[in-house]
Amino acid sequence: MRKIVIALVCVFVLVGGLYATASAGPYPDAVIKQAEQLKADADAKKDMPESLPGIKLIDGKELKKWMDAKKKYVLIDNRNKEQFTKEHITGAVLITVDELIGDPKLSDKLDKNVPLVLYCNGVKCWRSPAAALLYQSLGFKEIYWFRNGLPEWIKLDYATVEGGK
Repeated sequence: MRKIVIALVCVFVLVGGLYATASAGPYPDAVIKQAEQLKADADAKKDMPESLPGIKLIDGKELKKWMDAKKKYVLIDNRNKEQFTKEHITGAVLITVDELIGDPKLSDKLDKNVPLVLYCNGVKCWRSPAAALLYQSLGFKEIYWFRNGLPEWIKLDYATVEGGK
């Protein structure tokens, strides 16, 4: 009986340790809490912060200059798939913040030395600022947040496309 109890205790300790390791994830708790706060602010219809520490801001006119100059960067749309399929900025790739939280290895296909430009649905959208914090915690060095996002792009009458993955 004593051996069974010891074996069960060992199994519980092992399983508990594996669970704790798996649930810790690659993101620091502080980053996850910041992302959750951004989502709560968006749910409350609050504007996102004016800036984020260590994240550079870019506006639509500057992004358009980058495009026209064929500057090397990756443009990431952090909205959901339906929104992306309906309309997105030409050249954007879709990596939703929810996917990135669930699978940080999605960032492995990106070069950490190439600037990232992140956008979503403007100042009340939590997705691109949260993604910026996640990419920053994964070691990306040059992250630009297009805070005004797709609404500004459309207001400036720049081209968008539909479809894509």
